[in-house]
Amino acid sequence: MSPSGLLLRALLFLACQAVPSQAQDNPSWPTKPVTFVVGFPPGTATDSVGRVLAERFSTRLGQSFVIDNKPGQGGSVGAAAVAKAKPDGYTFVVSATAPMSINPYVYPKLTYDPLKDFAPVGIHTWLPYAIVVNAQSKLNSYADLRAAALADPGKLTYASIGNGTTSHLIVLLLQQRTGLKLTHVPYRGSAQAQTDLIGGQVDMTFDTVVSMLPHIRSGKLRPLAVSTLKRSPLLPDVPTLHELGVSQFEVGAWLGLLAPAGTPKYIVEKLNQELNLALEDDGVKNKLTAMGSEILKNSPEEFAAFIRSENERWSKLVRDTGAKVD
Repeated sequence: MSPSGLLLRALLFLACQAVPSQAQDNPSWPTKPVTFVVGFPPGTATDSVGRVLAERFSTRLGQSFVIDNKPGQGGSVGAAAVAKAKPDGYTFVVSATAPMSINPYVYPKLTYDPLKDFAPVGIHTWLPYAIVVNAQSKLNSYADLRAAALADPGKLTYASIGNGTTSHLIVLLLQQRTGLKLTHVPYRGSAQAQTDLIGGQVDMTFDTVVSMLPHIRSGKLRPLAVSTLKRSPLLPDVPTLHELGVSQFEVGAWLGLLAPAGTPKYIVEKLNQELNLALEDDGVKNKLTAMGSEILKNSPEEFAAFIRSENERWSKLVRDTGAKVD
């Protein structure tokens, strides 16, 4: 056979080999329902944001994206379930700061490694926090709260959404920065904590604006301060802790999508692309910002680097405060 004939045969062979390879790298995904695991109960910020995204993806990608709440251990029960799930692109976790960057340092035994057992897809939400009290409380300002806490250390109680969660750690940080002493009352989610706060069983909570905004707007809860350096557009009359003398106090929680480690890269990249497109959509943006969340975007690689930096940040806070969960 002539050299030109051999070359033609070789090119035909390579072309035939390229077809299945290309199909393998870019198959039609998803072809069945996709599960978004949320490690927190319904009604929490993570759950609320996850449902907005699931609805968007269901419409865009032609398959159902279903929320599966697996609360417990500050979000780690859900994270652990996804870490062990088949990495086929049909199970993801809508996770948060606590299970990925706090819990590894406050729980002595976790069954997953946040830096090794996941394929980060992308960040999507930043959640500012606010100190709130019952609307009937005699604590009308942060100054009132501070004075009461200093006058009788340990008497004031604060609800969190669980041991080791961001709402728990933020109050530990506040106590460390101010010398206040408050008594912790952990719950299994925002809804339970807020119900007891409205009922007068606890004195305050430091939770996300997203989860508390309906009760603030209805007049059942009174915000005293927010955790960001700038005032929240949704609570423009509420001062920041920085304004009130707790210098440079800026703490919040991030939310993001992660897959089990080993999930095909093309799926991770496709969902990241869809996620970022969703965050540019006016309908999605309006829903998220109306809840009180701020929108963030990045690539899978940038999200992985961000999680590593967050682990460094929160591990230091845990060491400094001595926070532990048995």
